[in-house]
Amino acid sequence: MAHSRPTIHDVATRAGVSKSLVSLALSGSPKVSDASRKRIVDAAAELGYRPNAAARSLVVRRSHTIGVLILDLHNPVFAEILDGVQTEVRQHGFSTMLISGGVDPALEQAEIDMLLQFQVEGLILIAHRLPAEALRAIAAEVPTVIVTRDDIAAPTMDTVSNDDIAGARMAVDHLVGQGHSRIVHLSGGDNPVSDARAEGYRQAMTQHGLAAQIHVVPGGLTDATGYAAVHDALALKPTALFVANDVAAMGAIAAIEYANLRVPEDISVIGYDGISIGGMRRVNLTTIAQPLADLGRLAAQQILRRINDRSAPAQREQVSATLVIRGTTGPVAVTPT
Repeated sequence: MAHSRPTIHDVATRAGVSKSLVSLALSGSPKVSDASRKRIVDAAAELGYRPNAAARSLVVRRSHTIGVLILDLHNPVFAEILDGVQTEVRQHGFSTMLISGGVDPALEQAEIDMLLQFQVEGLILIAHRLPAEALRAIAAEVPTVIVTRDDIAAPTMDTVSNDDIAGARMAVDHLVGQGHSRIVHLSGGDNPVSDARAEGYRQAMTQHGLAAQIHVVPGGLTDATGYAAVHDALALKPTALFVANDVAAMGAIAAIEYANLRVPEDISVIGYDGISIGGMRRVNLTTIAQPLADLGRLAAQQILRRINDRSAPAQREQVSATLVIRGTTGPVAVTPT
């Protein structure tokens, strides 16, 4: 038969003190003498007692927990942002509780409702699919920061995002500087971040006098969608592809090679995000690199400020990406005359 878990009453009995003194000692209160604290801590260790965080948060009305929603657990971009969040909040005595809603806004809402039941003190959404009205209602209930998107505003909801339009323009500028004019963009699908990157591509192509060469091929943010989109892209005879993110760019490179074409000798490829995984080093991908850990760190700083001042005006912070030139882009091939 399973043994019941020890309670605070058991610790008090073992240490020969009151339950309230045990509670004070385990919460770090300076009102407890060193001798009593040692007796209580030793008793708790002997019994294998683990404090009930939920019960303690109800008493002190603080959980010291930040809820974090990640849109896609399979995308390393979000994992790197999460690293920045956790590093920062842990330095301030907070922990994180992680959820994911996948591609379903209703599931996202249900997961967030669950987090709120655990009395999280703040909520960081690393991308999301929630409608504006739902997002504003959440921000009215709990301090909320949105990472990677800034398309929905609320009076007390903070955002941290990358300037995706400027980053996309940087990608096109690099390719044009290599002599490319037939540059096709593989989009990231129907979402605000991908829309901004497509807009930056269009702006840069127009600025370089290449408006007639603008071609946006529908794609997605996975390696499979990047691979599939190349079929339509190759029909446009490009010398270069600007792909909406690094993961899709890896899929695109695989499809190009399957078509017996070389990267970058026949087609240059540039991605977006700057993810740091082993595959990136093997592919040697040229990319527009976001400061991913900084996005997480800034989001954590914002949520901590918001927890301390719920009425502060919303902050909308934007960071800049950088061009990282590697081996998948090069000069346009010269066609023999």
